[in-house]
Amino acid sequence: MNELELKYGCNPNQKPARIFMKDGSDLPVTVLCGKPGYINFLDALNSWQLVRELAKATGMPAAASFKHVSPAGAAVGRPLSGVERQIYFVEDEGEPSPIACAYIRARGADRMSSYGDWAALSEVCDADVARYLRREVSDGIIAPGYTEEALQILGAKKGGRYNVVQVDPSYQPAPTEVKDVFGISFEQGHNDFRIDRGLLGNVVTRNREVPETALVDMIVSLITLKYTQSNSVCYVKDGQAIGVGAGQQSRIHCTRLAGGKADTWYLRQHPKVLGLRFVEGIRRANRDNAIDVYVSDEHDDVLAEGEWQKWFAERPEVLTREERAAWIAAQTGVTLGSDAFFPFGDNVERAHKSGASYIVEPGGSIRDDNVIETADKYGIAMCFTGMRLFHH
Repeated sequence: MNELELKYGCNPNQKPARIFMKDGSDLPVTVLCGKPGYINFLDALNSWQLVRELAKATGMPAAASFKHVSPAGAAVGRPLSGVERQIYFVEDEGEPSPIACAYIRARGADRMSSYGDWAALSEVCDADVARYLRREVSDGIIAPGYTEEALQILGAKKGGRYNVVQVDPSYQPAPTEVKDVFGISFEQGHNDFRIDRGLLGNVVTRNREVPETALVDMIVSLITLKYTQSNSVCYVKDGQAIGVGAGQQSRIHCTRLAGGKADTWYLRQHPKVLGLRFVEGIRRANRDNAIDVYVSDEHDDVLAEGEWQKWFAERPEVLTREERAAWIAAQTGVTLGSDAFFPFGDNVERAHKSGASYIVEPGGSIRDDNVIETADKYGIAMCFTGMRLFHH
C-alpha cells in the first residue's frame, strides 16, 4: 500500500489529508491498531529517526516521547535506580526490560509535556513497555515490531483505538526531500549527518576532561536536538534528556526553558517530594500536576486552605524557596547541548545554575571567546562540533 487517507490535516478544516509515496512504492509503515492522524505521523516519523539514530550511535536501546513534532524526552535503556522507579511510578513492578527502561526514562524527563505523547522505540515493543503505556495517557507508538503479548495489551487500550504503528527498520528515505509551503515547493538534501564520538574531539576550554558518561550524554543531547524544532537546547544526565527547550526565537529563552524543566526533574527527587502522600485513587496526571505545582513558585497556591485536599492525603510540609534553591544548586554532572552556537556567555551562566558540567555546541560565534571564558569561569568542559543542527 503506497497511500493512507487521514481524517484531516493539522486542523479539522484541513481536508483532504493523506500520507503517500510519490514513487509508487509501499509505505514503510503499517497501522496495526487505531487510526493515526496527520500530526501523529509527523511525530511518529521524526521520533523513529531519533531513536534509530540514538541506538546506533550508543549501542543501547533508545526511546523517545514526542509532542507536537518535538521530543519531550529521549533516553537510552539504562537500568532504573530506586529513586527513578519512585518518581516514574514503577515501584510495584519487577525489573523492566532495557527498552522499557528507555521509554520510562524518556517519558520521565518531563511528565507534564509527555501527557498525550507519541512513543517511539528503537527495538521490538515488549510487554513491559505495553504494561507501562497502558496506565499512561498517550496517543500512540511506533516501533520496528511488537511481541504478541504487547499487541494484546496495546490493542485493548482506549477501547481498541490506541494507535500502534510498525515501521520497516530497513527503510531509507530518498536523499532529497520536498515539502510545500503556501503552494511553493521547498527542496533540500535529507539531513543524514552522522553524530558520534568522532564529533566530540574539539574541546576548547581549559578543562578538557570529558568522561565516558558525558560523551554518551553529548550524543544523546545532539541527536535529540537534531529532531527538535529550532531554536533548541537539551540538558542530559545519565543517558536521559532531563530538559528540552524547543522552538524559541531566542537561545537564552531556550536555555532558561529547558533549565527550568531540568530543575523540576531534579526537584522531583527531593525527600519532601518523595514523601508526599496523595489521596487514594488519584489519577497519574493529577499526581504529576500536584508535584509540578508543589515544587514551583506556585507552591503557596497548593497549600491554600482547602486546595491541597483534592490532591494530598495530608497537608504537605512546605518546601521553602531556600530549600528548592539549595537542592538545585547541588545538581552537577549535567550535559547541555545546543543546536546552534551560543551568541553570549549568558547561556553558560544559566546552564551552570542547573548543574551543567559539560557543554556541546557548534561554535562559530563572533563571541566564542566570551562563551569559552564563561565556561572556564565555572570549570565547565565544552566541545565545539562545527555542525549546526536546525530542524524545521
